[in-house]
Order: sequence, then structure tokens, then C-alpha cells
Amino acid sequence: MEQQVKEILPDELIAKLEKGEKLQLIDVRELEEWNAGHMKEAKLIPLGFLPHRLDELDKETPLIMICRSGARSHRACEYLTELGFDATNLVGGMLAWPGEVEK
Repeated sequence: MEQQVKEILPDELIAKLEKGEKLQLIDVRELEEWNAGHMKEAKLIPLGFLPHRLDELDKETPLIMICRSGARSHRACEYLTELGFDATNLVGGMLAWPGEVEK
């Protein structure tokens, strides 16, 4: 059974960041993709490493999961939600991100 995943649109995320909301932005892409451009607030944890790096995540702070198009981050949200994290998927991923990108 597919789990319901919370979603956020890029402009909604920009508004939250501008308000200074406490969020954990986790980018689950691979290093090469990250190096091509990422959000400055994000932390890189490639999807395959996520189970081994759960201790780096705070269960009290909402997670925004990011990938290229939204598919890998959707899977990450399903996984983390099952573990009791408050995880939300960035709709459209970095392809849809209109905000600043760091390289």
C-alpha cells in the first residue's frame, strides 16, 4: 500500500525559508548532481546512504526532501514517515526550483 506523502510547492518552501521557519532541507541526489547546483540551506544525504545517516536528522524539526524531479525524494519521504519523521516532498525537485542555487 502506497503511503500518503506530504508535499510542498517550491514557492511555498521559499516563503517558509523567508519567514525563517526551522526546517531541515535534505538533498537525496548523488554527489555529481549536488555539485551541479543545490540549495545553500540543504544538506546532502544521497538516498542510498539515508538509512545509515538517520542520526543526522532531528525528529523534532520538519524535513523537506529534495531530489532532481521529486521521485527519489518521494521514496525518501515514505521511508522517513514510516520511521516517525515529519517529512515533506519538494514537488518537482530541483528542476522546478526557482530560488537560488549554489555550486
